[in-house]
Amino acid sequence: MTSRFTRAAAAGAALAVSASAFAACSSEPETTPDDVITIFAPENADMDMDSNAFTKVIEEKFDVDLQFETTTYDGAAAGEKRQISLASGDYPDAYMMIPWVDQFNNDELLELGGQGVIVPLDDLIGEDTPNIAAAFEDEPDFKNAATASDGKIWGLPQWNECFHCSYGTKLWMNSAWLEALNLQQPTTPEELRTVLEAFKTQDPNGNGKADEIPLSSNVGGTLLPYLMNPFIYTSGFNAEGTTPASLAAVNGEVVLQPTRDEWRTAIEYVNSLYEDGLIDEAAFTQNGEALYAKGNSAEGVILGSVSILHPAAFVDLAAADGRANQYDAVPPLTGPNGSDTSWGGSGGAAGASFVITNRASEAKQKKLMQIMDFIFSTEGHIQGEFGVEGVNWEGPGDDDVALDESMEPLYEMLAAPEAVNNAWGAMTQYFSDETFRGSQIVGTDIYTQSGYERRLFEATKLYEGHESDEAFPHWDVPITGDAATELATIQTNVESFVIQASAEFATGSRDIESDEDWAEFQQNLTDLGADRYVEIYQQAWDETK
Repeated sequence: MTSRFTRAAAAGAALAVSASAFAACSSEPETTPDDVITIFAPENADMDMDSNAFTKVIEEKFDVDLQFETTTYDGAAAGEKRQISLASGDYPDAYMMIPWVDQFNNDELLELGGQGVIVPLDDLIGEDTPNIAAAFEDEPDFKNAATASDGKIWGLPQWNECFHCSYGTKLWMNSAWLEALNLQQPTTPEELRTVLEAFKTQDPNGNGKADEIPLSSNVGGTLLPYLMNPFIYTSGFNAEGTTPASLAAVNGEVVLQPTRDEWRTAIEYVNSLYEDGLIDEAAFTQNGEALYAKGNSAEGVILGSVSILHPAAFVDLAAADGRANQYDAVPPLTGPNGSDTSWGGSGGAAGASFVITNRASEAKQKKLMQIMDFIFSTEGHIQGEFGVEGVNWEGPGDDDVALDESMEPLYEMLAAPEAVNNAWGAMTQYFSDETFRGSQIVGTDIYTQSGYERRLFEATKLYEGHESDEAFPHWDVPITGDAATELATIQTNVESFVIQASAEFATGSRDIESDEDWAEFQQNLTDLGADRYVEIYQQAWDETK
């Protein structure tokens, strides 16, 4: 379920790397025997990598003993522990990360490669790794993502073409409330206002109380992009402010959207909804747990609509009263800017989730690549991501239907919560292309748990085709060296401030209608280096053209 939108946290988790940070890495580390391979990897609370069923599959198939140095799924903690592991000089044979947790960025790959700490994979990919070679052939963008700015392949990234994740700024509205009030789904910003006012004042949940919350979201969520896109293209934000979400491409020029009058108009609209009590007061501050608690209120259904990636993030799909089935996606609203939506890009980001270090002997390097090639195969991928056949997944039956009905059904995931230690999960999503994901067997009733993925697939079709012409392709704009170092600070400062100020304008802490407050906001952006921020991206983008 990972896309560029939802991989922002991964980019933020990567810590800046300096030459001194890896000073301890320059000496050759001691190696273990060729039949023992050490791997640094994330491990969640329900897993034990040493006893994991897929670990046992790998060990038996490749006659190796895998020994793990683990970290958590917390991005900041994982990034820090990875840095410490490398700097200690006593690092493992390989690192196998998850992009949305932590991975190696381009600068890290160049530095570690230049120091000889990690080995290039170019000569290890070929006849002995047919599945990896085929993936590069079938998806040139994947090979491009794997190729560092020096032209070498220092590691392998993950490629996960999650269709529904790529359109992250959705609105899920309570259709039962619409029916109760004899209303239709809104198609414009003003129609949305009318619906939200009815949700607030006409007791759609029928309990005689004014307890309805017309519209909610969570901090760092998708509320602002959904509401603002009808006025000005607004990319999906991330709470850490570590992606250039505020940038757009206008007639070949990189533009900071918050400097435009259209952005001010968009925020004025959001603020007007907030001032009228149509947006949850906590929408810009509450975490996911708080939102989920509201969606599952013991007092009954109180959420009219929620801007978020998918319903399971705010309501229990198995709730006895079936409340999860009340929510359907609302297509992008149409306003002065048309009906743009935010698109998170294709399936991967440059960098590497998997690297081999100089601790690994040549025999180990080949063995590690054979293991990775197995993970790239359909057989290895299904076992690695989902677990044991018959327990965690099963093959197709005569009447099974694939998620993408144009594809042959391949596998169906089974509910086996007690068997989570049977797979490596997201660690094996190295080539989850649209064919692999589309061939998943999914129930045809979208309001059942077995049909949930189809519900998301069909909902996303409402957003597909509404990508903005102004979307800035930052994922295809590599920035390296001194510019990358400078950018890291400026980008975080500017984007974090935009997120903060946007919420302040939306909630009235800053007055969006005040010319003085607006001028102060523009000066704040300038003081944080906004001009240089745009300049760095413009120069890098021009070089790619």
